[in-house]
Amino acid sequence: MSTETLIEPPLQDADALIADMGGRARAAAKIMATAPTAKKAEGLRAAAAQLRGQADAILDANARDMTAGEANGLTSAMLDRLRLDAGRLGGIADAVEAIAALPDPVGAEVDRAERPNGLVLRRVRVPLGVIGIIYESRPNVTADAAALGLMSGNAVILRGGSEAVRSNRAIHAALAAGLSEAGLPAEAVQLVPTQDRAAVGALLRAQGLVDIIIPRGGKGLVARVQDEARVPVLAHLDGICHTYIDAAADPDTAVALAVNAKMRRTGICGATETILIDRAYAAPRAIVDALVAAGCEVRGDTDIAALSPHVTPASATDWDCEYLDAIVSIAAVDGVAGALAHIDAHSSRHTDAIVTEDAAAADRFLAEVDSAIVMHNASTQFADGGEFGLGAEIGIATGRLHARGPVALEGLTTYKWLVHGTGQTRP
Repeated sequence: MSTETLIEPPLQDADALIADMGGRARAAAKIMATAPTAKKAEGLRAAAAQLRGQADAILDANARDMTAGEANGLTSAMLDRLRLDAGRLGGIADAVEAIAALPDPVGAEVDRAERPNGLVLRRVRVPLGVIGIIYESRPNVTADAAALGLMSGNAVILRGGSEAVRSNRAIHAALAAGLSEAGLPAEAVQLVPTQDRAAVGALLRAQGLVDIIIPRGGKGLVARVQDEARVPVLAHLDGICHTYIDAAADPDTAVALAVNAKMRRTGICGATETILIDRAYAAPRAIVDALVAAGCEVRGDTDIAALSPHVTPASATDWDCEYLDAIVSIAAVDGVAGALAHIDAHSSRHTDAIVTEDAAAADRFLAEVDSAIVMHNASTQFADGGEFGLGAEIGIATGRLHARGPVALEGLTTYKWLVHGTGQTRP
């Protein structure tokens, strides 16, 4: 297949483009906010059917993106994120259907109280409104983000990366067709029609039209969004995830989890990037050998490098690196306290795990690691909304406000107070 050049007309007025999209999204959001659960589910099931029905067109578009990506020198990890096949596309459609079957958070009562004067106060969940989502590489985000936004009663404006532009457009066309078929506004899911970076800036400035921005991508993208946004941002930075092998870890479990956490899929944000091994652990060489046998490059500190000629010395920057590749850094630490100190200094607060049969060590690790997700005897690759039973996810939030960890339906709502009185006046 020859390399195809995507030619777009120059963008004349980014602010006008986003204002038009935002106005249409705001109108659609009003409809979605009060749409019955059954109607939203019908729309998502129709969208999933369209994804399957338009599979040939979507996979052809993805093949053209893959060809362009290879020609442009995308890394193997980036290409893995970009690649679709029949199985992955089927999984995307399945995820959209799974979201349709989830409990609808809109209208759910968070709490209720009755005041001494007889006023009844209720907090109920409501949609955020219009969500702007800026993302890179992964075309599945187009469907996941749209489905989550719709089922939670929102409208979404999507701006995908240039690497997946053809795939995103084909997926978006299928989603819009499904919504229209179900009698819901196609404008509830819009895709920014240009790759001009000025459109991103306009989206970040769209106060009054966009209620929240969610970036999914590398450090450069997230940093730009956080620096330039004039609307609230729900974000995570790097996925610098750790797996700590405690002295009391079962050796077979330790090897299996270390290899899976690093190598199952190296290009996802839940992949372990650093392994910490207690100096008192009896079989560190087996972990190193298993990773090397799995095709992983191992970079280690002095203690780890002494274990095997296959280990290269780690640099100071390795401990703060999200490789997204078959590379791992390994350090020896002094027990749980040493692991906690290393994680505190280098973790991106995404996902960190301990492998141990010592309940007290596990309890301390779970209590003291300040990350969105903390695990005991489980692979960090489980850091995923689908694996948490949330359906798909729109991202892993590592901040402290509004939502933390996998952000799914509930994370895309806020609440309002409903006050019921019987004629009370305030003295």
